[in-house]
Amino acid sequence: MPDLTVPPTPPTPPVPLGALLAREDLGLRQIAGPSDPDIAIHWAHTSEMPDPYPYLLGGELLLTAGVHIPDAAGSGTYFDDYVARIVEAGGVALGFGVAPVHDTVPRALVAACDHYDLPLLEVPPPTPFSRVARAVWQLMAQARLAELRRVTEAQQSLAAAASRPDPLPSVLRQLAQRVGGRAVLFGPDGTEIAGAGRGAGAVGATGAGRGARAVGAPGSVVGSRTGSTGTGTGTEAGRGAEASGAEVRDALAELVRVVRPPGAPTSSPTSPTSPTSATASPASPASTPASTDSTPSTRPAPTSATDTVSGIHLAAYALGTGQGFVLGVAAPQRAPGDHTIASVAAVLLSLLTGEHQSRTGADRSSALVRLLLGAPPEDVASLLGGDRWLVVHALPDAGTGPDPVATSALGAALGSALIDLAPEAVRVLVPGDRAPAAQPGWTLGVSAPVAPEDWSAADQQAARALARARATRTPLVVHGASGRAGLADLLPHDAAEEHARTLLAPLAAHPALVETLRTWLSLHGSWDRTAVALAVHRNTVRQRIARCAALLETDLDDPDVRMELWFGLRQL
Repeated sequence: MPDLTVPPTPPTPPVPLGALLAREDLGLRQIAGPSDPDIAIHWAHTSEMPDPYPYLLGGELLLTAGVHIPDAAGSGTYFDDYVARIVEAGGVALGFGVAPVHDTVPRALVAACDHYDLPLLEVPPPTPFSRVARAVWQLMAQARLAELRRVTEAQQSLAAAASRPDPLPSVLRQLAQRVGGRAVLFGPDGTEIAGAGRGAGAVGATGAGRGARAVGAPGSVVGSRTGSTGTGTGTEAGRGAEASGAEVRDALAELVRVVRPPGAPTSSPTSPTSPTSATASPASPASTPASTDSTPSTRPAPTSATDTVSGIHLAAYALGTGQGFVLGVAAPQRAPGDHTIASVAAVLLSLLTGEHQSRTGADRSSALVRLLLGAPPEDVASLLGGDRWLVVHALPDAGTGPDPVATSALGAALGSALIDLAPEAVRVLVPGDRAPAAQPGWTLGVSAPVAPEDWSAADQQAARALARARATRTPLVVHGASGRAGLADLLPHDAAEEHARTLLAPLAAHPALVETLRTWLSLHGSWDRTAVALAVHRNTVRQRIARCAALLETDLDDPDVRMELWFGLRQL
């Protein structure tokens, strides 16, 4: 028998039998079997084998002209065996072509199809089987196009809702409208934060009973690690009665408790009374029955799960923020594209409930507001974490402007989300306990670790380190990386700074000359590398250095003069 637990499905939705019968150009007529127009046809297949079982995958409309039927078939069990094998293989309907072999559909075949509840279609002589097969694929293509159009429109509406002043309720309202049910956002503790759509009791389901018990019941499957959904069947005991809103809410809350953030271990919930069982969807091979043992399971938690309780379709999606938020959806039906639409909403809600909802994001926003309102850096640094900081200046090696996506990746690699996408260079504020490493595609200049009150000085250090890195074509330059004691350690800082200001006073009104002299001395008097570092022509460097020598009234070729000027520049 074919393995029907994972039926192969085409990349298009199935075709309802009623839609195929409605095609007037085909002239099909159902003459036996159940008259359910919603029977799904996945494809059409032609076979004249007396036993088509080995050639069927399940979900087919099997087409035959009866070439395989022996003359004495009507007096034996041939038709019963033939139809039984089709049903056993998973065929959903049989189409019998009238002429050229048979003038009419054999009565014994009609009786067998009625007995085994297999829809039997009469295919008139003018209709070739290839036209029926083509009609099936045309209907599939139309359904697929309608599904894609519906999903696209939903994506646009959800994205627009996420940009509104009240994004969370707007996204939930739009999702509820698109699935025709209710959407709820649950917090990490399982409480309902926000909801939208019709109340649970008005979703349109029927059936009473504690549907929540079906979720996570022994032997049930509630989801998969990869995000594929599991499905469940609610209790049938109370069908025909109206499901209460409390029962549906309880069932959805129970399903939400099954879902946790990706990678978090969880134990599968069990129920003291389990009147129902749930079955795994084909896409959930990684799912395993819930454990009835009291020992918590280390199985990774599902990222999504679905269940059907008293006719109401429930789904839960763990938001990818790591904060424990879960999206719950309840709808009267599960239409093609609903899972995709809900997944898009889950992604948007993940962004909306991400870091800004976490303590880290809130503290960062608070620090920014306090700085804008005049608080000194040292008063807000505790909100960002750490008392020592590095400033990193970075430029892409490609020579183009910084790209926002690449810049975010750089910040993640350096371990900080405090990024300034400035046009002259990307600036990143990094905790002082980190040791920035060279990053492929970037040239970095790193300051020395400083306290928050010295952030401005560290910014200048990082800028100079970046200029040196570019001039020397080094991927990473760290300010003061040698770690050796210098002359500045032998003098009080105030005295050294006063001497530097007096020495360089003739250049105080010319910042460009000061920066050119600093870069030129740091690069050992190289005209070319200084021009690269300052992004100017080498003749401009020569003119500026000559101007510096004239204002300072000194000989810059003298190594003692260079040493003293470099000492002074290091103090500013």
